[in-house]
Amino acid sequence: MARSNHQFNKRQKELARKKKKEQKRQRKLDKNTIKSEELEESEELEESEELEESEESEESEESEENPNLSQYEGENL
Repeated sequence: MARSNHQFNKRQKELARKKKKEQKRQRKLDKNTIKSEELEESEELEESEELEESEESEESEESEENPNLSQYEGENL
């Protein structure tokens, strides 16, 4: 009669479960990392847009203060 390798099979099944669980954990970490990078990029984009808007508003305020200035005066080319 053949002996059953119950303990070996049980250990192999346990190792497969651990490996699958670790892969799932890694996927979640990668997913969160990608989301956080996208969030940081969007925040940087928003900051740069706000900076550009504030620079444009400053330029328009300067031109309103002195309408005799041409558009290119005051800029260093």
